[in-house]
Amino acid sequence: MNYQIHWLYKPKRGKDALLQTEFMPLDEALQLAADFEKTGRVKELSFYDEMGTHWTRKEAEKLGKKAEEEPQRIVLCFDGGFDLQLKRAGIGVCMYYEKNGNTYRVRRNSQFHDLDNNNEAEYAALLYGMQLLEEAGVQYQTVTLRGDSQVVLNQLSGEWPCYEEGLARFLDRIEEKAKRLKILFQYDLVSRKQNKEAHNLATQALQGIAIDSHAPVEQQEE
Repeated sequence: MNYQIHWLYKPKRGKDALLQTEFMPLDEALQLAADFEKTGRVKELSFYDEMGTHWTRKEAEKLGKKAEEEPQRIVLCFDGGFDLQLKRAGIGVCMYYEKNGNTYRVRRNSQFHDLDNNNEAEYAALLYGMQLLEEAGVQYQTVTLRGDSQVVLNQLSGEWPCYEEGLARFLDRIEEKAKRLKILFQYDLVSRKQNKEAHNLATQALQGIAIDSHAPVEQQEE
């Protein structure tokens, strides 16, 4: 999540002026705010995130300290597969994030028996991934969603309308959870080959092979 500073500038003479910065990472915004204070021309500093939430400087500093102990630079990969004969879906999610200088990876999959098609399986996979974000305590973050489903990513971004009732229910739940966690999405549509890890997890789920792992990347085995 990026932040913008609103600086209520106090001149030697005349009226106060409201100055605004570009959006930037929180650590950069806090450093810039400290530089503003050195001018002696600060009447008030306010911080606004990309969702419009307002923070005082003290609140922003507290948020920055908290963020140091939470996952950063999060990429959530997802994929769903559907067996038309068995009416069974397999979903796979893989989350990468950085914390305390290390990169971690979470891999998880599952089977679903109450879905109707592959698009629903893709949506179910993404909703499953949202649960990983919630478990990891992710809040006030920008998360990159990486998948090979053009339907899911384009509908979620608003580029395509969603008319199917079954998909709309998933879409609403994902958006509701993102709003509650104060998460913004970046969308990364990739080919199935580039989404191989999540695809393999979904395939393994269909085969009855359960995967649930969480460790630094270098300690995990394929």
